[in-house]
Amino acid sequence: MASDAATDTPRWLGWPRRGWLGLGGWLLLLVVLRLVLVPAESREPATAAELRDAVSAASEWMQRAQGAPEDGRYLYLYDPARDAALDDYNDVRHAGVTMALYQAAGRDGDLEALAAADRAVEWMTAHLHRHDGWAALTDVHGVRAKVGGTALMVVALAERRLATADPRHDALMRELGAFLAAMQRPDGGFLVAWEIPAGEPDRVGTSRYYPGEALWALALLHEAFPGEGWDEHARAASIFITTRRDDVEGVRFQPLADHWAAYGLAEMAEWGLSEPEIEYARRLAGRFGFLIRVESQREHGLFGGPGRLLRSEVPASAFGTWIEGMSALWRLSTADPRMADLRPAIEARLAIGAALLMRRQIGAAEAGGYANPELVRGAWLSGGLTRMDDQQHALSGLLYASDALEGRTNRSPDGLLTSPDR
Repeated sequence: MASDAATDTPRWLGWPRRGWLGLGGWLLLLVVLRLVLVPAESREPATAAELRDAVSAASEWMQRAQGAPEDGRYLYLYDPARDAALDDYNDVRHAGVTMALYQAAGRDGDLEALAAADRAVEWMTAHLHRHDGWAALTDVHGVRAKVGGTALMVVALAERRLATADPRHDALMRELGAFLAAMQRPDGGFLVAWEIPAGEPDRVGTSRYYPGEALWALALLHEAFPGEGWDEHARAASIFITTRRDDVEGVRFQPLADHWAAYGLAEMAEWGLSEPEIEYARRLAGRFGFLIRVESQREHGLFGGPGRLLRSEVPASAFGTWIEGMSALWRLSTADPRMADLRPAIEARLAIGAALLMRRQIGAAEAGGYANPELVRGAWLSGGLTRMDDQQHALSGLLYASDALEGRTNRSPDGLLTSPDR
């Protein structure tokens, strides 16, 4: 080793104090970056049975939070600290919660969940606008019929049909599908809404997520009624989403984390997907995987856990969509060999993310500390509030994540429910 001529001291020991302080500063910075920016990932697994218990608790919240039978609406936004319902409502989310209830009812054989969802369908059928052979779900004021709300109403009715094999809503499903077809643009995208007072579509507004909702609805219509041409509309929507939508909508970080598109592609797997569709699905899996990883890292950062200073956990309405999307892509990876190499990574992300989401659900003991425990138990809170789609997306995500943990590739219920009024 080279040494100082006068003292025979190794040169590295003769560094000036400022050099040592600089090195120490860099080491400290690296430690902080590791703890804060790149913390260890939460890896506490959950069993499929635990996830299904969480699904049941969320379904029960939806049933308790529904209005009187003659109304059929759900509690939209609730402040448990003040035991106050905030005055607002949204038709798209109403249809989404109803969809989730039918999913849970079909899997659990829950006739009470089926009855609650049926009451919600009655509310939707009372808020339909019909024109030129089609029907569409309107907002609460009856002035605007959005593509997203109508698409999710189709999905809800399709889920009911899968759970019961009851054809009572078949004609309505076709009417609603006709609206989606009428609103589809030549490029495969969709006009956003029909303006009822004007008697014409909104040709200016856009939505990033309505195309994915419409895609899944059209795919389910084809599954229910093959040979009627719904697959042509679904394919056009899929090509738009997978090749153009993100650019048209100016999505900064592509691909958009669109769980609805993932559902649609998984539904279309047996039809045969094109290379652009598969390439998009692979990128979408990477996007969901990244988001789930970042969220799971919040648990172990320097400021993670309750009372975190630098980070706040995302609402269940967002986190649940990532689990939903990844679950749909898991199902696609079991059906298309071009996705098969991603299956282990998808399963690992689902196991981590679903467990973390499940642990954030309010249990009975914690709910007991609130003025109205029945409207808190089984819910997820964000900023002290819960909104009905927090339960919707968490329920659907955990339900289908449990499928992946069990290796259950069939999304449909195993048996059929019998509606009490049949």
